[in-house]
Amino acid sequence: MVSRKSGSQKRARPQSGNALGSKACREKMRRDRLNDRFMELGALLDPGRPPNVDKSAILVDAARMVTQLREESQKLKESNESLQEKIDELKAEKNELRDEKQRLKTEKENLEWQLKALSPPPTYLPHPPGIPAPFSAPGQVVGGKLMPFVGYPGISMWQFMPPAVVDTSQDHALRPPVA
Repeated sequence: MVSRKSGSQKRARPQSGNALGSKACREKMRRDRLNDRFMELGALLDPGRPPNVDKSAILVDAARMVTQLREESQKLKESNESLQEKIDELKAEKNELRDEKQRLKTEKENLEWQLKALSPPPTYLPHPPGIPAPFSAPGQVVGGKLMPFVGYPGISMWQFMPPAVVDTSQDHALRPPVA
């Protein structure tokens, strides 16, 4: 769509003679777009306040904000690195504990095996016959249903009970006779 005028070496513009295509108009549009960008930047920097029209103040605020964001980013990177180091330390400690647990488990199995090897095999004794009734101790049933416990001596144990339990002076009030 480029046409040449007869006798001219210059290329003709499609909008030649139009005010929108002039250099001054293009420059004004560029400045308007730049001003719009500054207004957007000012609104982003201070969202609650009305937009600042001073371009130098907007640039100073933007530079301050960028510096602040860089510092925050650096702090977050350092924090992230320290947390990553802690994670690595905890993973190493977890692996050490796992290894120690496995070692203790094998040691326990070895000790159990040695204990089984050292202890004599259990001998199975036949059940003792029942003690006749005249010779049985108190609490024993004839026929061997209730076996005597060998660990207790053949003496009464009331001497070792607290005095409040053995006291019978209040039995008539606390436990009235049933029959």
